[in-house]
Amino acid sequence: MKKLLTAALLVATVSGCATVQNEDGTTKKTAKYGAGAALAGAVAGALLGGDNRGKGALVGAAVAGAAGAGYGYYVDKQEAALRESMKGTGVQVERQGDQLNIVMPGSITFATGKAEIQPSFYYTLNQLSNSFREYQDSELVITGHTDSVGNYDANQVLSNRRADSVAQYLRSNGIDSSRLQTVGAGSTLPVASNETTEGRAQNRRVEIKLVPRPGTTAARG
Repeated sequence: MKKLLTAALLVATVSGCATVQNEDGTTKKTAKYGAGAALAGAVAGALLGGDNRGKGALVGAAVAGAAGAGYGYYVDKQEAALRESMKGTGVQVERQGDQLNIVMPGSITFATGKAEIQPSFYYTLNQLSNSFREYQDSELVITGHTDSVGNYDANQVLSNRRADSVAQYLRSNGIDSSRLQTVGAGSTLPVASNETTEGRAQNRRVEIKLVPRPGTTAARG
């Protein structure tokens, strides 16, 4: 049985590392997800394998590793597509584990004290709409933010309106309403100093977090 358990750990490693490196030498997310899932699957398979734990570990590692890598691959492709479409727009695409976060600063989104989408923002939202229609296995959590100019309550209302404006535009571009959630954070989560014009523009932003939809292919791996 020890030999089978050792083999299971080898399967866990191989399942998670079919694609190991990016061109710059960094490890792909696919590999990390696959390895973690495969290792967990090996442990679970061993525990549930009864009298044949080694064989159970092999099966668990192979199945779970494939599932983990499959989800990682989905997010890898979505991330790459978003980064390509957002080149030169000033929009940041951030990876946080199995989630993507799109940060759109105030310099291209909203004027101070306003919730109306600036004309320069339409191109970005159109590009994002194209991506969201192609990758439909994610929910979109849209969070509006403000700088610290004005009082707390007014900023809270304004941040909600900004999130709603973006959600409304995405709906008009064919994004299913069931995928959209809106949140207003007011001025409570600054990413830069509110003492400078540049800092306030960074704080006056909208973020869209992409999370897996329950029951979708991506969420299941």
